Amino acid sequence: MVLVLIDEEQGYRASMSRDARFDGQFILAVRTTGIYCRPSCPAIMPKRSNVVFFATAAAAQQAGFRACRRCLPDSVPGSPEWNLRADLAGRAMRLITDGIVEREGVPGLARRLGYSERHVTRVLAAELGAGPLALARAHRAHSARLLIETTTLSLADIAFASGFASVRQFNDTIRSVFATTPTGLRVAAKRRAIQTTPGKVTLRLPYRDPFDHDNLLAFLAARAIPGVEAVQDGSYGRAMRLAHGTGTAWLTPAAGHVDCTLTLTDMRDLGSAVSRLRRLLDLDADPGAVNEVLSADPLLEPRVRKNPGLRLPGAVDGAEIVTRALIGQQITVAAARTALTTLTKALGDHLPNPDGPLTSLFPTPAAIAEQAATVLTGPRRRIDTILTVNAALAAGDLDVHVGADPAELSEALQKFAGVGPWTAGYVLMRVLGAPDVLLTGDVALRKGAAKLGVPTTPPDLTAHANKWRPWRSYAGMHLWSAA
Repeated sequence: MVLVLIDEEQGYRASMSRDARFDGQFILAVRTTGIYCRPSCPAIMPKRSNVVFFATAAAAQQAGFRACRRCLPDSVPGSPEWNLRADLAGRAMRLITDGIVEREGVPGLARRLGYSERHVTRVLAAELGAGPLALARAHRAHSARLLIETTTLSLADIAFASGFASVRQFNDTIRSVFATTPTGLRVAAKRRAIQTTPGKVTLRLPYRDPFDHDNLLAFLAARAIPGVEAVQDGSYGRAMRLAHGTGTAWLTPAAGHVDCTLTLTDMRDLGSAVSRLRRLLDLDADPGAVNEVLSADPLLEPRVRKNPGLRLPGAVDGAEIVTRALIGQQITVAAARTALTTLTKALGDHLPNPDGPLTSLFPTPAAIAEQAATVLTGPRRRIDTILTVNAALAAGDLDVHVGADPAELSEALQKFAGVGPWTAGYVLMRVLGAPDVLLTGDVALRKGAAKLGVPTTPPDLTAHANKWRPWRSYAGMHLWSAA
């Protein structure tokens, strides 16, 4: 059974032209060689009768194909489908790349998705050609190859850092996927290896051109909480609380990729950290598809032409974004940043190993629920909302994660007194990467709309924005930029 996210003939034509825009969106496998490739692979294009397409590398691996060592099909941006799709398969893929199967197994994945293990496995196998274990295995193999080729960590350390249960399992998977040993991969890539210190890894995070990193860094810099975040010399730094420990990351945009230097207290968090950072910078986006729709509106076209690679800022922690959104309601960005800085200084944990200006972690929901009443200022009702929501987050009654159903999460958030559509929509955009959210009640967004001649009243703006579907979140970023 052939499983692919786009039309097969379109996929073959894209592969014939070696169109890199489709890298990561589907896998091309060749029956005669037993190899699977990215669409832009420079190898001679096989006959159509010898080609089979898959939605994921895991499906190709499960069908007996191995990864091409020439085009490295796992070293490309992921499919934008996983942000665009809010169905079970899309939500599951976001959780799997975040490492949930390694941490909690398939039962944990199914529990977060709200379905039985059997149903989740059946849906993923039917739609993507592989079940959750196979998809997680492919993700581990990708993480392992990155570490083998770009660091000097020992192979045993890489095995456990990538999420494998044993060195034997690690060796068997590398042989199966890449048709060589871990040592063979390292020898072939020895010129690219970078000297590392314990717990520190330097990676390249690929993206699809164009990439408007200036606007993205400006957005993050305006909201950066001192100690937790920093923007300096064209790089963005971020402290993170991860499943097994803490970490810091420095991200520097470069041609075709983002240089990423990660320092982790536990290397098992590598895959999850990379996944979160990719989502933070929206590196899996397909700007071509977004621009095609938005530039069809004459009022928006000049902004799209000016900033063709505009991205949707994501998040590394769902609970943190909820608190940021609650504090940012009906106040300026600068005022929200001041309040969040005060909150973090009072309740945030100090990093065990500070990394330059990165010295602190954002407060946990439990700390905010228990102690923020003595720190926060402003309307009592808003403070009560922040305390109540964080108490629910701490207790697990509210779970904000990348695999959440958008409609269900929005409804769950708005059940709390003081949480409205703006807050819920902002959380969906930042945490889930929801591409079709338009915050019509946002004052700055409506100012930007006025500058471009777009209707500004919520009903008229909503009606006009129908032509921007399914990319209204990106249109909103253009309006914010215009403001």
